[in-house]
Amino acid sequence: MELELRIRMNEQLFLRDPEETTLGKKIVRESIRMIDEIGFEEFTFRKLAQKINTTEASVYRYFENKHRLLIYILAWYWSLLEYRLLFHTKNMNSPEKKIKKLIELLLNEVQDDIWGDASTRQSLYQIATQESNKTYLTRLVAENNKAKFYKPYKDLCSLVAEIFLAFNPHYPFGRSLASTLIEMAHFQFFFKNNLPSLTDFGKEKNNDRLREFLESLVFSSIRKRK
Repeated sequence: MELELRIRMNEQLFLRDPEETTLGKKIVRESIRMIDEIGFEEFTFRKLAQKINTTEASVYRYFENKHRLLIYILAWYWSLLEYRLLFHTKNMNSPEKKIKKLIELLLNEVQDDIWGDASTRQSLYQIATQESNKTYLTRLVAENNKAKFYKPYKDLCSLVAEIFLAFNPHYPFGRSLASTLIEMAHFQFFFKNNLPSLTDFGKEKNNDRLREFLESLVFSSIRKRK
């Protein structure tokens, strides 16, 4: 059984809600596949329109530009990741177990039917590891932040920080460690598969030692502070 999760998105990200029409859903889902396949730089609304047999003008009725669409996709990913973290840890009383489950989620090691088919979920994860920093490394970051485009990412980091504080209430850098862990997990996964000399895991087929590294990073930090 596959559960299609509906996430409420920031209405300023789109001109027309893509989840309300068949074409809109097709635009988002095919964009995820195409950006994963050819990269954000090569992705255009013209190529997308040709792929889904519609007009470029029809795509622009939903999104102002491709950067706004990328922010939409990543906001969706962050919200989905927050939901999955809550879902998979709701019956856990141990903060340590929650942290380990979080790291498994960040490495895309947890399989579930919470959203979409497996191939689309994999593409969404690849976009998160390869393209996510392009949403905020822009001169429009202050304007976008004011419009609350990054709220899903901030909410996820707040949730992770709460888990860290549950482990050690005296730890003073919860939010910093939360964002560092999330970015580190994605960067190291990307380096492992594309720039292996920047990691100690380039020759490994699985994520066992990468997971061990991330756990070490977190627990060596939060256990020291009292």
